[in-house]
Amino acid sequence: MRHIVGIALLLVCSAASAADVPPNPSCFTIKILDAQTGRGVPLVELETVDRERFYTDSGGLVAIADPSLLGHKVWFTVRSHGYEFPADGFGMRGTAFDLKPGGEAKLPIKRLNVAERLYRVTGRGIYRDTIIAGGQAPTREPLLSGQVVGQDSVQSVVYRGKIHWFWGDTLKASYPLGHFGTAGATSDLPGRGGLDPNVGIDLHYFVGPDGFSRPMCPEPKDGMKWPDGFMLLADEKGRERLVAHLEVHKSLAEVTRRELIVYNDAADAFETLSALPLDATLHPGGHPIRLAADGKDYYYFPTPYPIVRVRAEMASVKDPAAYEAFTCLASGARYDGKDPKLDRDAGGRLVWGWKKNTDRVDEARQAELLAAGRIKADEAWFRLRDVETKKPVRLHTGSVAYNAFRRRWIAIAVEAGGASSWLGEVWYAEADTPEGPWPWARKIVTHDRYSFYNPKHHPFLDQEGGRIIYFEGTYTITFSRDSDPTPRYDYNQIMYRLDLSDPRLALPSP
Repeated sequence: MRHIVGIALLLVCSAASAADVPPNPSCFTIKILDAQTGRGVPLVELETVDRERFYTDSGGLVAIADPSLLGHKVWFTVRSHGYEFPADGFGMRGTAFDLKPGGEAKLPIKRLNVAERLYRVTGRGIYRDTIIAGGQAPTREPLLSGQVVGQDSVQSVVYRGKIHWFWGDTLKASYPLGHFGTAGATSDLPGRGGLDPNVGIDLHYFVGPDGFSRPMCPEPKDGMKWPDGFMLLADEKGRERLVAHLEVHKSLAEVTRRELIVYNDAADAFETLSALPLDATLHPGGHPIRLAADGKDYYYFPTPYPIVRVRAEMASVKDPAAYEAFTCLASGARYDGKDPKLDRDAGGRLVWGWKKNTDRVDEARQAELLAAGRIKADEAWFRLRDVETKKPVRLHTGSVAYNAFRRRWIAIAVEAGGASSWLGEVWYAEADTPEGPWPWARKIVTHDRYSFYNPKHHPFLDQEGGRIIYFEGTYTITFSRDSDPTPRYDYNQIMYRLDLSDPRLALPSP
């Protein structure tokens, strides 16, 4: 109660403005602050009694210039995913402001999420209200970069001294259909000309003659081109090349082609490296991690668990027979969904391990084997549970990386079928080895019927020896809500920061 009262008492309304936003006599500025850190909170909704809505920009600001509101006392309901404003005696969560032209209000809000929302990375009007209010944005193009207004599912890799960013479907302002051939951009690394990730990401898009983000993947235009599995590999001349896995989709579920692509440095575009069998059960994917195992360098592919790997060499990556699965099937066995041959030792114990030419057993297949009585509960490899409720957590997509601060492998992943949103609940988990087992998880981001899928932790942005990490994901109504998308934010990337010294992240040992 003392904390809630303290937040309410922190409300400040005056004509004086914050140092980063000078007074603007044509508007009234409201800044929503994280009560824990004092930082502006993006994606906070303020709604009037007659249902007009305003949304804070990446600086946590709303600039109100509506002449029908200025000069009046106006009530705003305050709400945001993973944040909470205190309720009054009638259960109303909000407050009223005297909207005097040139005035400002600072309003703290309590964060429920473990992770802190920082800023929107892509789309239009990232610092819209900051600019309207006369403030200075930290990024080079705070209003519109590459004419991009929507972007789906980020991939990132440090290549040739710069961060390379790639996305799937990309929307533009001038027509409902943008392009579906993979968008690309670069940014400088922090400390090498780039912004501190706490501040923002300065994207430099690859654009066409019209200034709009251009397709990065090879023709022909036969479907949606979705790349993942980005790897750095030496070619036959010893040169470092950027190689990725590409799927061409006719629809969300139907894949028409699969291949490996390689980056052409002269053209700043991808070209086909080699075809991959469409029915290949083992292939690159997700956000690869490179590590040494058994005295050899491998790429592991978390989707979401790292249960597929291949030697980190060009010849092996191009050879479908070179891939290995972490599986409980007998060597060479196929998963037929009915009576697959399991790998058991002389004592009858189930053996999980790396095997070539063998189908993988993921969490869904493990569930089928458990339901059929083929394996016992204590033989299950995938057994992630909520550290608070002890209920199972089924992951959908995410990324895995070794963290020096925690001295463990960590995962940032979204839950499939979450209670608050179908693909919007983000979890943190730890394991002693990349393949696991991964026993415990803590929810770190929540959404109200809104998706935040394909979250990606960017290890190259880690700070303080890995204590502070940064991750982003796709914020969209797709899969979790039928209507009411958030203007400007929907179908775009939002960055979060997570402090791994937070005591709530002290998970039990495996």
